Amino acid sequence: MAEHDSPFTPLPSDDLARGLALAFADKPGLAHIGLVGDTYTVLLNGRDTAGRFCLIDMHIPPGGGPPPHRHDFEESFILLEGEMVATFRGEKTTVKAGQTVHIPANAPHQFHNESGQDVRLLCICSPAGQEEFFAEVGVPVATRTTPPPKLSETEQAAFRAKAEALAPKYRTELLKQA
Repeated sequence: MAEHDSPFTPLPSDDLARGLALAFADKPGLAHIGLVGDTYTVLLNGRDTAGRFCLIDMHIPPGGGPPPHRHDFEESFILLEGEMVATFRGEKTTVKAGQTVHIPANAPHQFHNESGQDVRLLCICSPAGQEEFFAEVGVPVATRTTPPPKLSETEQAAFRAKAEALAPKYRTELLKQA
């Protein structure tokens, strides 16, 4: 191979139209979304990352966490505080603060806070888009730890129907509880 030949594609030029994104969970103006008893704060959305990923700060109270689901994108969770049970393809694993869990695209999974303490984690979805699903199906709340309003059985059924109807638009499938 000649010295000037390279098996690698050269890096494109810096996109000067894109700026630095600085995010922190208590920054005024961030979206705090109440969903399934949890509160999700979107730190970086697809507009911030050219669609490559989104970053969500998740506050999961005792008993919280989404139902079983799967989606056609990669997802990683970095536990900052507490511990949770991650169920991956039916197998449960306890994950503690300081650990990271990666879920491959399309794999059935869920996480659940079975402890008596709040859990805080960062969620990275790649590519971006999951934050849009959360915004469309959830409800705005005041802060990153404000719980969403409690739902009656009728309201829970309506929420589930809305989430199931919107899920395919966001490459997500809600699965039946085991």
